[in-house]
Amino acid sequence: MKCFIHESSYIDEDVTIGEDTKIWYFSHVQTGSRIGNGCSIGQNVNIGNNVKIGNGVKIQNNVSIYEGVELEDYVFCGPSMVFTNDLTPRSKYPKGTKAYKNTQVKYGASIGANATIICGNTIGQWAMIGSGAVVTKDVPDYALMAGVPAKQIGWVCQCGSPLKDKLKCKVCGKTYSLENQVLTINQP
Repeated sequence: MKCFIHESSYIDEDVTIGEDTKIWYFSHVQTGSRIGNGCSIGQNVNIGNNVKIGNGVKIQNNVSIYEGVELEDYVFCGPSMVFTNDLTPRSKYPKGTKAYKNTQVKYGASIGANATIICGNTIGQWAMIGSGAVVTKDVPDYALMAGVPAKQIGWVCQCGSPLKDKLKCKVCGKTYSLENQVLTINQP
């Protein structure tokens, strides 16, 4: 295996871990999970059963990714952010996997530290969720979200810089078009 797994971490049976992926201290990857190439899994991360994680994903310390969550390529999960997978959990009346609502985080999206993603929602590609935000509905591509509950406060470039009125990035120069509240990148 051409990956690094710290000796304090646990990897269950039937797990696939891509090349150049690093799994750090005290983490657990559960049965049936698939992790892509070039990922960084921080300290004390739990990856639940049958979770799919794309290539180049960075998961910071103290994150649990529960069954029903899928992270596409180049997703960033900040420290101690939270995913849920059951809208109405009860300890006395467990429902099991049939109650799980799927959550998808699209290509290049970033989720800030201590944010919470309520299950059953999709985070659009290149979206950015601010630290501490609570996402309760789908997030559009390139949307900048903040607050409790999270509301869109603007748009962000692929490089992560907020976009201003003319939708041209002051950092990398990429330009965007907005039509019917859908932001798309202009091709050179």
